[in-house]
Amino acid sequence: MMAITKIWRFADWVLKLETSNSRPMYEMECVSCDATSGVAEEPTGPQDWALKHAGRTQHTLFRALHTCFFHAVPKTVRE
Repeated sequence: MMAITKIWRFADWVLKLETSNSRPMYEMECVSCDATSGVAEEPTGPQDWALKHAGRTQHTLFRALHTCFFHAVPKTVRE
């Protein structure tokens, strides 16, 4: 007798924030010269870098990058 496996590709999926193994990462980029603060696990380091960079260069526009991680999981009936 042959076993039959069904694959349900139409299931609903949700994104769940990953909090157990990874922490958010923060970085600041200067829009004027593309200099970057480097990645840090706390926002204060990149923010301090941006203020010092502004003082040295008079560049005043920055892009804040906040990276966090998500898992895609099938949606359960109770969600």
